[in-house]
Amino acid sequence: MLDFQKLKKAVVYAAGSSQFYRGRLRGFDPRELRGLDDFTRLPFSDKYDLRHAYPLGLLAAPPEEIVRVHSSSGTTGQAVIIPYTRQDVEDWATMFARCFALAGVTRADRVQITPGYGLWTAGIGFQAGCEKLGAMAVPTGPGNTEKQLQLMLDLQSTVICATASYALLLAEEVQKRGLADKINLKRGVIGSERWGELMRRRIAEQLRIELFDIYGLTEIYGPGIAIDCPSHAGMHYWDDFIYCEVIDPATGRVLPEGETGEIVVTTLRKEGAPLLRYRTHDISRLIPGQCPCGRSYPRLDRIVGRTDDMIKVKGVNIYPGQIEDILRQTPGLSSEYYIEIDYDENGKERLSMRAESAAADRAAVSRAVERTFRAKIGLRVRCECVGLGELPRSEKKTRRVFDKRAE
Repeated sequence: MLDFQKLKKAVVYAAGSSQFYRGRLRGFDPRELRGLDDFTRLPFSDKYDLRHAYPLGLLAAPPEEIVRVHSSSGTTGQAVIIPYTRQDVEDWATMFARCFALAGVTRADRVQITPGYGLWTAGIGFQAGCEKLGAMAVPTGPGNTEKQLQLMLDLQSTVICATASYALLLAEEVQKRGLADKINLKRGVIGSERWGELMRRRIAEQLRIELFDIYGLTEIYGPGIAIDCPSHAGMHYWDDFIYCEVIDPATGRVLPEGETGEIVVTTLRKEGAPLLRYRTHDISRLIPGQCPCGRSYPRLDRIVGRTDDMIKVKGVNIYPGQIEDILRQTPGLSSEYYIEIDYDENGKERLSMRAESAAADRAAVSRAVERTFRAKIGLRVRCECVGLGELPRSEKKTRRVFDKRAE
């Protein structure tokens, strides 16, 4: 249940303390907010706005109260720097500890943390939550798979934290080396990229673990603002720290619970860099009703894509989630694929796909993919199936779309 006074207090704080929001809310008195109808008339903000605030234009607390900064990668444009007060760091650790507890992690667990450290929010967030809970943190950081597996064996790690891509790489190495009966993993807390059902199934089966999908983004603390529960019926988000809306990405209209659109987040307690109606570009929905687990925290469904993940070929919009559905529905296919878009010799757009398959007749599987792609998406694709493990693996996030049209 939304505490509107807490939401109003967050707006008043941002408008009064943040130079960024003083400019955006000029002429508006946040003390006059009467209800959600008034709130939904506030302007959105998104990463493009935040880039213009570089480096510290988002700052809302006195500089001497900032104890840390984190940053987005900047791979798609100017990086965004997010300042944190000591209370922000504590709040983030509290949310992350809740995530671990919801996933069944206890003080008896040994948590191997493979996401990166540094300006990126991932690794240090996992570690802070782990230590807040009281479990043993094993902060390996990314890469060095040989060392990861050795520590997994020597320390008998019970929880693995990773991107989906790296979790798959580790799972395949465990199988290749016959280590499944020697490791002691029970759970995986996986985040940082969207991943399909086939990939989930492969990781879970090869590592023999239960998987939990964790959600977050650098601008809103980092990972740890929402997580899957043991019922696996959506991700609970911490509504005492953030307020979530889902909007139609084209019109900005707020959608009712159950309808799929773009997640918009407002921070309720953030001091260093509060955000109001921040467009995440992540596509999901608010799940109505109470979770089977009995917890009252509201739920977001799994992330099915991003508004900026969409590719357009011959006038048709395609999301990665649609491609992963085709893989899931086609017998003989694995989870790994990549798409390439270019022009043929006549200057027409061309779509090619490579996908991994364990089938004996990979040519037949390729033809099946081409038929299903045409039927489901309405486009022709040239598909080539290759053997398991032939496509590149990543220790971070896997790139799956290569658009060569600009070249």
